[in-house]
Amino acid sequence: MSTRLVYSTETGRICPDCGKPLANCACKSAAKARPAGDGNVKVSRESKGRGGKTVTLVKGLALDAIALALLGKQLRGACGSGGTVKDGVIEIQGDHCDLVMETLKKQGHNPKRTGG
Repeated sequence: MSTRLVYSTETGRICPDCGKPLANCACKSAAKARPAGDGNVKVSRESKGRGGKTVTLVKGLALDAIALALLGKQLRGACGSGGTVKDGVIEIQGDHCDLVMETLKKQGHNPKRTGG
């Protein structure tokens, strides 16, 4: 049985992966720098769990958080509606799948339509 240090009174909490204090953790900063998407851009429409309101979702973009927020703003502007970026997914209010796909193609992405 191996024991692993999880807390030190000198440095505080210890990262279980790299063994360094959480303030100096190397594995967490590397995970934040890595984009969340896999590069397969998927555009879908969803209304489940939203009180009957339709939302266009864009998933799989291999962009960092700042670039994803900027792209979300451009897409919302092109559609003329509101929306947000949550957990690497761009949500645009309304059914704008075709317009979003055209805008993404113009910007060099290769989007695919998923869902019904």
